[in-house]
Parts: sequence; structure tokens; C-alpha cells
Amino acid sequence: MKRRLLFASAAIAILLTLGGCASQKISNYTAEKPVLELQQYFNGTLDAYGVFTDRSGQVVKRFTVVMVCTWQGNEGTLDESFTYSDGTKQKRIWRLTKEANGRFTGRADDVVGVAQGESLGNALHWNYTLSLPVDGSVYEVQFDDWMYLMTDKVMLNKATMSKFGVRLGEVTLSFTKR
Repeated sequence: MKRRLLFASAAIAILLTLGGCASQKISNYTAEKPVLELQQYFNGTLDAYGVFTDRSGQVVKRFTVVMVCTWQGNEGTLDESFTYSDGTKQKRIWRLTKEANGRFTGRADDVVGVAQGESLGNALHWNYTLSLPVDGSVYEVQFDDWMYLMTDKVMLNKATMSKFGVRLGEVTLSFTKR
């Protein structure tokens, strides 16, 4: 009897744990307003302020970003200039393509392969692998990246970083359109 109770308890714990791992769905945001039109929001100059937190929630790095964004038809360029709290600087240039049905693809020099994204309602969901330099080594980490348009000028961004399915930390950003 004790063995069955222990087995049942373990099975319930596993199911609860797996249920907690379920990710949100872009379709949950279909009716949310204001509607995010990526080509409109990421057009012109934006300022962003962000932090990287480790697994415990400790802020590891703070940064600002100036983004200069342009579109020609369905092709967009997001030219990002990062400045970190330690004074280091970084550049990333995203090349985006608008696909059918609210889908987008993106490429950048430090992105492995092609980023895949989808926009519905006020949200944008991206998945991609980034080559991340850390202390003289480069690691390929996966990003599960969610952006939420709050007003026509403000967007919030929360990205979870992981490696081999293990959560490493989060990046949180606030974008403001000039």
C-alpha cells in the first residue's frame, strides 16, 4: 500500500512539474490591443533599457540599446547599439523578413541559423539560438523571446535563455519609440 501511495505521489508530482513547464501560446494574445504592427513599431529610432538576471533573479548585467530601424517592403533592418554598465559596447544588426500569417524570420551575425517569430494581437514571440561570448568562450544559447506592445510608444520584452533545456536566466527590456 505504501509503495502504491509513493508511486501515485511521484506520478502526480511529475505531472504537476510538466504542467508547469508548458509554455504560453501566441494565440492567447489574438484579441489584445494595441495591435502590434512590427513594421510600424520597429521603424525609426528606439531606446531600450534592460537587465540580464541569472537563475536566482540576481541582476548580472545592465544595458541600454539605441535601435535604428528601417523597412523596405517586407524586409527590415534593426541596427542595435548596446552599451553595458561596465562600459563595453556591442553591435547587432537584425535583418527581418515578414512572411505570411503574422510570421517573421530574422538573421544576425551572432544568431545561429534563422530566428522564427510570430505576431498576434499585441504580442510577438521569437525563438532563436544566439552565440554568446562569456569570459573568452562562446556558448550557443536558446532564447524564448516574448514582446508585448503596451502603447504606441512602449513595448516590454522578456526573454528566457537556456542551454540543453536548462534555464540560465532572463533578459528583460523596455523599448521606447522616439
